[in-house]
Amino acid sequence: MAACHSVNPAGWERVLAGVLDSFAGRFGRVEPRRTAAAFVTGLLSDIEVKTCWQLAEQAGHARPDAMQRLLYRAVWDADGVRDDLRAVIVDRFGDPDAVLVVDETGDLKKGVHSVGVQRQYTGTAGRIENAQVGVFLGYAGRDGHTLIDRRVYLPVSWIEDRDRCQGAGVPDEVEFATKSELAADMITAAVDAGVPVAWAAADEAYGNSSLFRAHLRQLRLGYVLAVSRSHLVPLDGGKVKVRADRVAADLPASAWQRRSAGAGSKGPRYYDWAWLDDVTTDADPDDSGRHSLLIRRNTSTGELAFYRCWTPQPATLAQLVRVAGTRWTVEEAFQAAKSQVGLDLHQVRRWDSWHRFTTLALAALAVLAICAANAAGEAEDDPSNTGLIKLTVNEVRRLINTLIIQPIRDFAHRLHWSQWRRRHQARARQSHYTRRLKLELQP
Repeated sequence: MAACHSVNPAGWERVLAGVLDSFAGRFGRVEPRRTAAAFVTGLLSDIEVKTCWQLAEQAGHARPDAMQRLLYRAVWDADGVRDDLRAVIVDRFGDPDAVLVVDETGDLKKGVHSVGVQRQYTGTAGRIENAQVGVFLGYAGRDGHTLIDRRVYLPVSWIEDRDRCQGAGVPDEVEFATKSELAADMITAAVDAGVPVAWAAADEAYGNSSLFRAHLRQLRLGYVLAVSRSHLVPLDGGKVKVRADRVAADLPASAWQRRSAGAGSKGPRYYDWAWLDDVTTDADPDDSGRHSLLIRRNTSTGELAFYRCWTPQPATLAQLVRVAGTRWTVEEAFQAAKSQVGLDLHQVRRWDSWHRFTTLALAALAVLAICAANAAGEAEDDPSNTGLIKLTVNEVRRLINTLIIQPIRDFAHRLHWSQWRRRHQARARQSHYTRRLKLELQP
């Protein structure tokens, strides 16, 4: 098969091998090392449900024990793998003008035993549901973006119930941390690790936190953080504070400029922008750096969005608009992570297992992001790509399955797993019937 330059199976195989090799040394034994490689490859496969059972079948295993042991009992450091993975991503996407983007995502859950699960608001459902929430850190450079860190959020009700925490394997030293504190920890870890970055971006759940903003200033990271319309903006040297929407209402027509916040699926994302660069911090008026308020207006609906901004050095409106638009990369990463590598399909309950599954999912996502970025670069020199859009991570995964991953097609193997599933389903049904019968016979 003659492949065009942008579809490069050999190059993609090297990317997959490079990601797997980057953290191979974190496993002291060959068995979990091989299982981890099969796990990540399985996450990239085209199987619909990506639990240990399905991943083991895809890998050609006779039982799910090795996959389950990898998440539960095998000896390896998920945070160490995270660090190795981050280094690979930075090596490919590293950019001194890059943006760190924080956001959260929720997974709807049944029951009460999975780590961090309780009834809480999650944007996944757009309402309060029984859910598990994770806070994630994305890295966006000029050549590409993906997720580089993760933290599971533990509500106060969990921290106050140490027996429940112990049952889920939460370490005794873990204390309550707000989502913005978890975000600040991840950003600090990235900066301490030497990740090249100049900016941070987040939605208003983080931008409304004065402590979070102060933490970024201490790190000397410029930021463009969304805030609520009721956010009080300090003006006139901090002497007065005015609601952000009130500030916008008083602006003359000449204050607005139309600029693109970056390319979207349907072309440039144009908005009207207003910029007030005489804002001071409400926490420390003597803080060095430039504080400002950025306002975005939808050109069709007139809907407004507000951003508190700070830069250690003078910045331009174009720079702030670019960073504001970059925040959407984390939403794209969530969509890809869930639809392509099963980030939300884990069926684990314990602290270690959540971090291990999520880290391996981020490894699979990094493979797709790097392959897509490489393909985009190669496509520029390939005349056969005229009239084609760039390869998306979705299409890259389909091609990886078609050209690289060889599914187990042996009939006996598939029949074995069909019998294995039916046998365990029969045991589960019998256990359910027995338990229900005992309850019915109780006086």
